[in-house]
Amino acid sequence: MKWIQAIQQQFSQHKYAINAKILGDDAPYAWTNLGYWTATTQSYPQACRQLADRLAHAVVLNSNDQLLDLGCGRGASVLHWQNNYKIENISAVDLQPQCIVDLEKNLNSNIQFHCASFLNLKNRLTKTDFDVVLCIDAAYHSPLSAFLDSIHFVLNSKGRLGFHYLTWSDQWQNLSRLEQKKYAYLLKAANVQAQQLFTSAQTADILKTCGFGQIEIQDISEQVLHGFAQYAAQRKWQYSAAYAIDLLKIRMTAKLCEKLFKDGLVHYVQITAQKI
Repeated sequence: MKWIQAIQQQFSQHKYAINAKILGDDAPYAWTNLGYWTATTQSYPQACRQLADRLAHAVVLNSNDQLLDLGCGRGASVLHWQNNYKIENISAVDLQPQCIVDLEKNLNSNIQFHCASFLNLKNRLTKTDFDVVLCIDAAYHSPLSAFLDSIHFVLNSKGRLGFHYLTWSDQWQNLSRLEQKKYAYLLKAANVQAQQLFTSAQTADILKTCGFGQIEIQDISEQVLHGFAQYAAQRKWQYSAAYAIDLLKIRMTAKLCEKLFKDGLVHYVQITAQKI
């Protein structure tokens, strides 16, 4: 279990920060998600864009939408919405203060940036009538009901939501209490609380209770978890003492992704819904 302890230490030290350059994106406004990998995917930035585009297409994102991007990181997603979807009204939120400071300082745009928790949008955002809220590869660090309640408040009456989350397979309940505890410890290393996860059916019920309809939950574990793990396994890393901790974190994340996929107990899902 030493590798689990290693990943837990790295997540606690660096939280959500990822060295995208090591992964293959050295752009000033880099992507930092697990990506959506197919047989034709040729690079890490392409995989990240594919994960974003798949979510955007699912909510039918268009140029007239007023968009809230949760977990914008270093800014790749907001520029993607602006440049490729021609969206003019964008607000973006991230928990990493330095990311927000850098974006506000260096990005010449009318995007509104906020350093805030996903769970505290009501108190941090003055705007409460977004057409679309998107959260790429980040929501599963938050309790589902609290996340949905926060989103519900800032969406307009027919607002659409798209995000990625984790769900239990039906086999989870068949595990012994000890096996469940071991798995909970494994997930905690990646800052995911096992007690906050549910099956797909239970997740859909929570969405309904929180005021959402037209719910679609799609399992994309193979393309995301297995895809990222395969990319990390095949990539030729250029070791540098300055990036040793960052590299270890990425390798441990890839190892965790592959274990989750192979065990089949946790599904990585794309969820879309509409406020009702």
